[in-house]
Amino acid sequence: MLTVDIERRLGDFHLRTSFEAGAGVTALFGRSGAGKTSVINAIAGILRPDSGRIAIDDSLLFDSARGIDVPTPKRHVGYVFQEGRLFPHLTVRQNLRYARLVLRSPEPVGQFEHVVDLLGLGRLLERRPGNLSGGERQRVAIGRALLSNPRLLLFDEPLASLDAHRKDEILQYMELMRDEVRIPIVYVSHAVDEVIRLADIVVMMSSGEVVAAGPAEEVMGRTDMRTASGTFEGGAIIEGRVASQDMDYDLAEIEFDGGTLAVANVDALIGERVRVRIRARDVSIALDRPRNISIQNVLAGTVSGVGPERGGAVDVSIAVGSAILRSRITLRSAQQLGLGPGRAVFALVKAVSLSRGTFGGA
Repeated sequence: MLTVDIERRLGDFHLRTSFEAGAGVTALFGRSGAGKTSVINAIAGILRPDSGRIAIDDSLLFDSARGIDVPTPKRHVGYVFQEGRLFPHLTVRQNLRYARLVLRSPEPVGQFEHVVDLLGLGRLLERRPGNLSGGERQRVAIGRALLSNPRLLLFDEPLASLDAHRKDEILQYMELMRDEVRIPIVYVSHAVDEVIRLADIVVMMSSGEVVAAGPAEEVMGRTDMRTASGTFEGGAIIEGRVASQDMDYDLAEIEFDGGTLAVANVDALIGERVRVRIRARDVSIALDRPRNISIQNVLAGTVSGVGPERGGAVDVSIAVGSAILRSRITLRSAQQLGLGPGRAVFALVKAVSLSRGTFGGA
């Protein structure tokens, strides 16, 4: 368990952050300038807090009250930067082995081969970084971090410089790694799709402070976080399994507790567990089941709540099975439909408006 409770002033910026991260992926999420990178730099020992405490289980990395500040090399933390930061004069094999040389300790039997296989690096071992794609360089950087036998892995926007194809490639490898590595992983990002796809826990930051923290489906489903996270829009995250793939129309059927969703462009196998994000603005409401419409998803539900009016709009919560969808509609529409708790409705969602992310296991 990673525990972080620190403060640091950087000019006019005041970082005051407190959270815990267990095994799995904890995402530090928020707009640029929120303080996310400063937090992981403090964890790594690159940035010294003015006060506070950082610990992994019972091992203190930093404690201002006790005068403890463990040097970076002795913290046993793996750090993957946005650019990879490989040694250009070394081969991939040598880059991967570098951490072991620095640690001056024997490598566990089979560890190197396992990491190479996990990240698909076998055919790259004798190349130099200059002959790799951006995605390949990041895979090598991840492998090097894993081979350092870290107690904790830190990722600072590792996909920010990659195009969509390379980003998806790395995400698939990171899903495999997340499911195999049973140590805390702190992942910094301002990209909603990455967070939904990878994170178990989300710590949302704004202006140096934690404004929300909890399971990904709860935090990323909130509709009141727009100011804190910039362009982020709340809604709902539905967890389900791929029931079928219609290759002719590039549509997947996702089964969840409340029914079935048709989702476009889902690169996942039948039986694979996925998360589907439904933004509040993409959900319309009808009192009767509509006929002869283009919308693929018509879900029967019950209104569980109507939020306060903000700028002429309200957020309506709709229970569909055990899932809660959210719909942002005008106050006038809500009043015309007579929406209130207990009202039976149909939630309408376009298949092309949905975004998804796998989260391991078939």
